Amino acid sequence: MYPSWEHRLPVVLCPELRRLATIRSMTSTAELNFRLPWQPRVGEQLPTGWSVVGRTPRWGGRAWAGSVIDRLIGGLVRILISLLELAIGGSHINAIEIGSLIKQRGHDVIIYSPDGPLRERVAELGLEYVPTGAARLYRPSVAEVRRLNALVRERQIDLIHAYEWLPTLEAACGPHLRMGTPVLSTIYSVEVPPFVPRNLPMIVGYTKELDIERGRGRSRVYTVVCPVDTEANAPVADRSPARKRFGLRDDDLAAVVVSRLSVELKREGLLSSIAAVGLLDPALNLRLLIVGDGPCREELQDAAGTMNTRLGREAVTLTGPLMDPREAYAAADIVLGMGTSAQKGMAFAKPVVIQGERGYWETLTPETMPEYLHHNFYGFGDGSDGAPRLAAIVGELARDRGRWSELGEFGRKTALTVFSNEAAADRVMEICEDVAARPESSARRAAGALHASGLFAGIRVIDLGRRAGARLRHPVPVRG
Repeated sequence: MYPSWEHRLPVVLCPELRRLATIRSMTSTAELNFRLPWQPRVGEQLPTGWSVVGRTPRWGGRAWAGSVIDRLIGGLVRILISLLELAIGGSHINAIEIGSLIKQRGHDVIIYSPDGPLRERVAELGLEYVPTGAARLYRPSVAEVRRLNALVRERQIDLIHAYEWLPTLEAACGPHLRMGTPVLSTIYSVEVPPFVPRNLPMIVGYTKELDIERGRGRSRVYTVVCPVDTEANAPVADRSPARKRFGLRDDDLAAVVVSRLSVELKREGLLSSIAAVGLLDPALNLRLLIVGDGPCREELQDAAGTMNTRLGREAVTLTGPLMDPREAYAAADIVLGMGTSAQKGMAFAKPVVIQGERGYWETLTPETMPEYLHHNFYGFGDGSDGAPRLAAIVGELARDRGRWSELGEFGRKTALTVFSNEAAADRVMEICEDVAARPESSARRAAGALHASGLFAGIRVIDLGRRAGARLRHPVPVRG
């Protein structure tokens, strides 16, 4: 007869139900006006058992979510985008830019994250920012879950879009479990951790991850190729100002990497790119620009210094982080990278060499593109040294410069048709509608959170055991 779903979302009551009970207070009317597109009047009927709590009409103490879909299509929905951090990186920038486009469609978007360099970009796009508590330590905390619960309750959040595993776990064990707030998880990492609750709907970037998650039993999984702003990231007519900024001469061959300088995924390839510079013909005048910051920057700077001393010139330059790296892409002759960085190189119509792990490097071509659409512009090699492989690829591209325009044109066309921001925003809104239309029971929410917590705890115990074993095998000497 009446909805009995156990989740807590602001609603728009349909006309048939509004005639069944009476609004008796002007205060309740005013509170409803703040959130709802229709204007209830004193004496207007509401369903039996419905009451107004704050700004949320409820039936038997529970809110009815049926109209969230209506508001996704034609009204205001309040979406919380929860990020791991505001460090300069592809997935964080994507989340913020998609959030901006969703806001332009008339919805209310809040960015929730520890503070960081991208705070400036959030403000530039006119998005509201709410900080988390203390910076996350790469594990869920009870304090952060409570903080998230309070925020969702206070701001009457309709849907949480959590990016990566930690924000997803916090949302699943907090507002989703306690209040039934729908959670959509997006994970663009190379692998989805097994402890991410399988009952949650999830966006992954590529079909390989889609197949893996379906094989694990996740019923609601969607693909949205990691998007790129193809208007902001586009070829420029005059590259000379950009090349001048980085000290590049006309005869320099510029290979550019824009990357988070992290140990995971990145370190191996970045070190091999520096080593490859020393394997190439000096007549090519190769300049390698590494744009970004992160934990292994000092190690990379030492490797770059060693290479520059050996060659007797500045062949490798670490520029540090750039809030807007578009000039680096514009200055490039060849772009090296993985994931979003490779996609932006394509958007700038540059030849792109895909970086992976275990010595993997490969030129992006029409023939190799299906593989990268299947698995995140990334790959695994055979475990051999990647420097000779990269040097051979760059040398071949340097000798066949007529091929640059062909590869660049293909990359630009692919970027426009496959992963523009506008197309991604449309797809995300479709998925949000589907998530809102299929709420979960409290039993299913609890089972998902319990299963995920058990797996996470088990993995943590194993990890701590390995670290303890490593310390026993390699004790740190005590200095007297």
